[in-house]
Amino acid sequence: MEERDKVQKEHGDDFEGVRESLPDDETLYDLAELYKIFGDTTRVKILYILFTGEMCVQHISELLSVSQSAVSHQLRILKGARLVRFRRDGKTVYYSLADDHVREIIECGMEHILE
Repeated sequence: MEERDKVQKEHGDDFEGVRESLPDDETLYDLAELYKIFGDTTRVKILYILFTGEMCVQHISELLSVSQSAVSHQLRILKGARLVRFRRDGKTVYYSLADDHVREIIECGMEHILE
């Protein structure tokens, strides 16, 4: 009996159901890419700062004690991943979390590591 047949026999009808329930490869790739964004401590700190509401690059930079250039670079990545949004007020750009899902992702991760 082939290995696949053994597995299918062990799991019965659930085996094919599991296969069918898997999202397509492109969707899983996009999900993996999203989680890669959270792999940088500076980006996670920026997201935590934005929990309090919108903030400009200068203030984020001061809070993190890093250059405005470094903050802008990380914000571009976060914006590209649709995790933050921005609004312009004259020459100043204010950033905020894109939606409540961003907060939930971080809070869920924090809850998990603190268990």
